[in-house]
Amino acid sequence: MIKQLIMGITVISILAISCDSSKKTTTEDKATENVKAVKAPSFNADSAYTFVKKQVDFGPRVPSTRPHIDAGDYLVEKLKSYNWKVTEQTFDATSFDYKPMALRNIIASYNPHIKTKRILLAAHWDSRPFADKDSERKDEAILGANDGASGVGVLLEIARLLSQSDSLAIGVDIIFFDGEDWGNDSSNQKYTPVRDGWEDWWCMGSQYWSKNKHERRYSAFYGILLDMVGGKNAKFFVEGHSNDYAPSIVDKVWGQASKLGYDRYFIRKQGGTITDDHYFVNEYAKIPMIDIIPMNPEDGSFGEFHHTHRDNMDIISKETLQAVGQTVITVLYNEKP
Repeated sequence: MIKQLIMGITVISILAISCDSSKKTTTEDKATENVKAVKAPSFNADSAYTFVKKQVDFGPRVPSTRPHIDAGDYLVEKLKSYNWKVTEQTFDATSFDYKPMALRNIIASYNPHIKTKRILLAAHWDSRPFADKDSERKDEAILGANDGASGVGVLLEIARLLSQSDSLAIGVDIIFFDGEDWGNDSSNQKYTPVRDGWEDWWCMGSQYWSKNKHERRYSAFYGILLDMVGGKNAKFFVEGHSNDYAPSIVDKVWGQASKLGYDRYFIRKQGGTITDDHYFVNEYAKIPMIDIIPMNPEDGSFGEFHHTHRDNMDIISKETLQAVGQTVITVLYNEKP
């Protein structure tokens, strides 16, 4: 009886399909469109590398110094030259070692009129004021080619590419956070209790912006933070807060990287957990944001050149910049309005 019923349903289904073949074709076509990948512009790693070098050529971008001011002006003018709407958010803070910091978050918007769906991309643009993990010249500021300049370089190239196309039907915002890297590293510095209403000595720019957005009602569908994304042979494991706050965005980005053939860079395994700019965007701005960062899950390190004078252009890889940049821009172009 059950077998006869199944056979009867099958016959009816076949008849229904054959009588409505035009509808079937339309449904299949629509399904195909939904899964068909959109080809993004080709990311230019040479251009991104040049953007990284330009920042490094200013010298260490330590807040309240001339190189920091000049580099910030360069970033603003470059984004404006791509016809992005640029907003500067300035504020003052004091570092853990009692140094005054004049800080500036730089926010740029593509398709600012689109309010329905916006994607937030971010990186920090300041650099470490001392080489506290080096064996020599520990009190001198580092160039921060990877730790700071690499993420900015990738995002500048994405901004340039988007300025050449009007085919992207979503809004994109880029924030260059300031004051990320003047933190108190209690592993090799005397611990200083946090004061003045800050939650952490690290990530002051994202702390400030997350509680004082450049637009009062600003929000984004999700965000992607790039930190130290230019080092040779970098491996980006899944960062802990990213997986906790935005697991679907992790799947989206690491999945896209895999499709593009970048599995050796984007490792789909749990890495360490770090308080980076994305933490405050998640916690206070309530925007699900992930962090693409090369943190070794075995020892929690960021590479032997981290916070040393070896963080210069010699360790920047165009191949790594390409893997990250092409992945991110492809994610953008496959986002539905």
